[in-house]
Amino acid sequence: MGLQELWFLLIAVLFLGFLVLEGFDFGVGMLMAPMGSRGDGDPDNRRRAVLNTIGPVWDANEVWLITAGAAMFAAYPNWYATLFSALYLP
Repeated sequence: MGLQELWFLLIAVLFLGFLVLEGFDFGVGMLMAPMGSRGDGDPDNRRRAVLNTIGPVWDANEVWLITAGAAMFAAYPNWYATLFSALYLP
């Protein structure tokens, strides 16, 4: 395995880590609507309990995305320039 394959694998693992952890955030967000529709208990307490599970790590998963972008910039600058320049809004 060469250096290019190693960098590519590292970037893929970083993006995968971000997607898994961000999926957890989205899942907690999707639970907000059903938590208020049930009749048992106080809906605000249930929502607060669900939000408290994600609270300590709320912004930590964005570090995976920033690290993947930095690794992409270090290893593949042309790929980085093409990808991130396409993300600008007109």
